[in-house]
Order: sequence, then structure tokens, then C-alpha cells
Amino acid sequence: MEALRTVEYDGMILDLGLPTLDGLDVLKRQRMQKGRSLPVIILTARDQISDRLTGLNSGADDYLVKPFDILELEARLRAVLRRPGARIDEVLTVGNVSVDVARWDVRIDGNTVELARREFVLLEELARVYPGVMAKDRLEDRLYSFDEIVTPNATEAVVSRLRRKLIAAHATARIATVRGIGYRLLPGEDVEVD
Repeated sequence: MEALRTVEYDGMILDLGLPTLDGLDVLKRQRMQKGRSLPVIILTARDQISDRLTGLNSGADDYLVKPFDILELEARLRAVLRRPGARIDEVLTVGNVSVDVARWDVRIDGNTVELARREFVLLEELARVYPGVMAKDRLEDRLYSFDEIVTPNATEAVVSRLRRKLIAAHATARIATVRGIGYRLLPGEDVEVD
């Protein structure tokens, strides 16, 4: 619940069998919070029709019973994120770089560029705030989960790998470092910005 209050998420996959609080209670509390409606998929072993009805009537956008195929979960997550009001149904463009958020597809001059998950998320977030600056701590919230141990230079390593891939693909957008704050996308060469 604390994470939901402090971090803005695109969507939530919610297991009903949580150790200290029932997942339906988490869902009900989340739905009472003000602000944008967070898309929620319930993922659970509770397979009775009454369980499904309770979950959907409590505010879940979808309900998936274990065991499940990860590709089905991915497809369902993309489906709920494409609904009106979700932030994933868009293509972000900076220079000759386009980021299709729904398809996890990056193209430079129409050619697909393969990115690792964190590289994609980094590029998406920078394109989303273009031409503004994305604070490093906010980027880290998007790149890493709460239980991951993040080394001091982990984000810089992701930025470095993404920079190399953009340069190799002849992107017209470059990642600039804004010292003491974070990163931004700019047209042209990499720039150190104070």
C-alpha cells in the first residue's frame, strides 16, 4: 500500500493470497485513492466463478487463474493498458526514434532496434518527458523493483548501453546527462549539461 501511495505505476498484477492482507482489500483500498485509475489484473489460484465475479465487481480490470501462460498474462496486461486513460496506447517520437509503448517496439528510421527491458523503459520514460529532464531517482523507481539491490552505477550502465545502441542505429536523438539531476533526450550528439 505504501508503494501505491508513493510511486506512479502503469498497471498492477495483484495476487489475492498475500501474506498479511487479502488482495481484495488491497484492491478496494487502491480504488478509494484519488487520482488516475490504475489498471489491475488479479492473478490467483481462486478459480470459482464466484471468486471471479467478486474480483471483477471489486474493481479489477481482468482476472487470470493460475496456472497461466506468461504470454497470456502479457497479452492481457497490454489489453488493459490500451484502454482509454491508460498511458501505454501511444507511439512516442523524438527525432527519427519512435517508441511504440503497446508493442514494446523501438524503431529508428523505420528499422527495429532490439533493446533489453530496462533500456526500453529508460528510452520510453525519456521520450515521455521530452524535451524535459527525468530525475535520476524517478528513473530508478521505473527501472528497478523495491526488492532489487541497485548498485550506485546501475542506472549509468543502462544509460551507457542505450547510448551505444542509439549511436549504432544512427539515431538523431541522444541522451544528455543533466549533472546532479538526471537525463534528457536531445537532438544531436551526447552532451554533458550542468
